[in-house]
Order: sequence, then structure tokens, then C-alpha cells
Amino acid sequence: MRQIAIRIIQMRNPNFQLDSSISSLVLLSFLWTNFWSILRGMKLFFYGKNPKMALLGSDVKFFNLPNIRYGKYLKLGDHVSISALGREGVTFGDRVGIGAFSRVVISTTFNMPGEFIKIGNNVGIGEFAYLGGAGGLEIGDDCIIGQYFSCHPENHHYDNPNLPIRLQGVSRKGIKIGSNCWIGSKVTILDGVSLGDGCIIAAGAVVTHSFPNNSVIGGIPAKLLKSRI
Repeated sequence: MRQIAIRIIQMRNPNFQLDSSISSLVLLSFLWTNFWSILRGMKLFFYGKNPKMALLGSDVKFFNLPNIRYGKYLKLGDHVSISALGREGVTFGDRVGIGAFSRVVISTTFNMPGEFIKIGNNVGIGEFAYLGGAGGLEIGDDCIIGQYFSCHPENHHYDNPNLPIRLQGVSRKGIKIGSNCWIGSKVTILDGVSLGDGCIIAAGAVVTHSFPNNSVIGGIPAKLLKSRI
């Protein structure tokens, strides 16, 4: 049974190797849970979508599903919500995982829809993430991202003190994160930021401006700590 289980898991994670301390009972429990996730993924057939072996947790919600594209083995945790109210929609690559209670939301307004959210291949994002896409959000391949990650590609204008801020409009520049980045838990990235490939962001950082490839950054606001090369 262990070899069968390993082969099944390696379909989604080709580099997976089972630790010898994992008992057959634990492995069976894991497979049982994922069996139900695959069954929930099959409901995508009823919306005219190919499930592509998607694994869906309980109470996963989609808004504007025709505007959501995904690759093989998409994994969404319990209570994840995906809203594709935007011009280009939401795109997930192959083997993307989004942790429980996360929100992937391009826009919440019908009078000024947002742009897009694009997540590359082999990206894992922890629980309680908030990914906004109003000005466009792009995350490259092979990124690993901790819990409570948030991206906000939009800013409010506030120059007129005599007018409520909510009525002064917004600016949108977008956020771009390169490939092979490691982003710690509770990191916030603000509008207009571009991160190069191979960057590392310390937990709790607030990133307000752009950094080149292989930067190690941290702090509030985030600053360059060192370069990996």
C-alpha cells in the first residue's frame, strides 16, 4: 500500500519521498482526506470545467468561474474563496496550493473592475492569505509563501482633506513577484512593487518598493539585508 500511496502523491509532487517514520495508518488517513478532496473537485464538471485532478477542501467558493483558469492538481484548502471579477481573470499554473481560509480576489466593485491574478507553476501559499488583483498581481513559478500573506495592488487618493477618502478614487500600478522566491509568514506587499527572481522576504515585512534578483529583505518598511550572490 505504501508504494501505491507514494506513486499517487508523486503525481502531484514528483520529488516526494516518504519518511520512514510515517506509519501506514497516518498515510491511510491522509489518502482518505485527499480522496474526498478529489471528489469535491469533480463538481467542476457540473460547471463545464475539466477538474484536472483538482483537490478542493470543504466550503470552497468560486465567483465568476468562467473567468478562472487552472492547471493540473490545483489544491484549495477549506473555506478558500476565489473571485474573478476582473478584466483578465484568475490564472493558476500546475500544482498550485492555496491554504485554508485564503481569499483570492481581483476586485469587489462592478463600476471599476480590477485586472488579473496570475500564479505560476509549483507555487504554495499558506493559510489565511489575501491576494488582491485590482492593479494586477503576478507570482512566478516555484515560490513558497507562508501564512497570512497579503498583496494589495491598489492605493487610495487622499489629497483633498474636505472630501471623504473613499470618494477620491484610486491608483493601480500592480505587483509582480519573480520565480523561486521564499516569502515568510505575515508579509505584506503594497502596490507598485516588483520583486526579482530568487528573493527572500523575512516574516512580518512590509514591502513598499521594488528589489532586484536574489535580494534578502526584511523590516517595516522592508529594506535590503543582503544579496544571495
